[in-house]
Amino acid sequence: MVLGAMSLLRFLAVGLIFFVVACDRQPEASPDDVVTEVGVKTLQAQPVTLISDLTGRVKGRLVSEVRPQVDGIIQKRLFTEGDEVKEGQALYQIDLVSYQASYDEALGQLKNAVAVVNSSKLKAQRYAALVKENVVSHQDADEVAATWQQNVAAVDQYRAAVQSARIDLQRTLIKAPISGRIGISSVTPGALVEANQSDALATIRALNPIYVDLTQSSSQLLQLRRQQASLKQEGDTVPVKVTLEDGSRYPHTGKLELIEGGGG
Repeated sequence: MVLGAMSLLRFLAVGLIFFVVACDRQPEASPDDVVTEVGVKTLQAQPVTLISDLTGRVKGRLVSEVRPQVDGIIQKRLFTEGDEVKEGQALYQIDLVSYQASYDEALGQLKNAVAVVNSSKLKAQRYAALVKENVVSHQDADEVAATWQQNVAAVDQYRAAVQSARIDLQRTLIKAPISGRIGISSVTPGALVEANQSDALATIRALNPIYVDLTQSSSQLLQLRRQQASLKQEGDTVPVKVTLEDGSRYPHTGKLELIEGGGG
């Protein structure tokens, strides 16, 4: 009995040790029990500015080549090369003596024709009264009336000739067709010029505003077209800034007016 009790105690002691050891071991965590911290960030759409550096050439908004509209000898140059000129400003004076004479002659012919018309009109009126009294024949009265109408038509022709001579006389003073900066004169006083000649006397360039023609690749062209389309939907335009050859920045910001692809 004593032995049996000791065996029982030993068994209980072993069992107690096993139980303690089993209690000290922690269960292994499964993958599903691992907690990972995740950051959350809200994405927002915003415009991205497309910046392209392109080479270009500055040109005037308007370019006008000054040419004479009548033949003659240049008497005076009335501007300073490189100056700003205004539309309608006198630039050259062509010798007007012959044109003045042509105008005076046409004007004199017109006055004479008017006098002839007045005389023939009075004659036609007299013949119209006499034909009623059977003093002159109807044929004579008709001929006088026809002559009067011919003289009236002649007055219209002479009046047109006067107008043409006046225009040629006015064109001897060559004026600026546009406002802008005028370049170097290709002629000097004493030079013979012809109406609508191929060589311009001078060139005027309007510089406010100015245009810049840009050269770009096909990929840049497509990108700019997309950006321009998106900005147009927002009622805006593509801004353009100009950097001069010396690296300085032109103080005014322009806008993209036209995108045009070349052939090929």
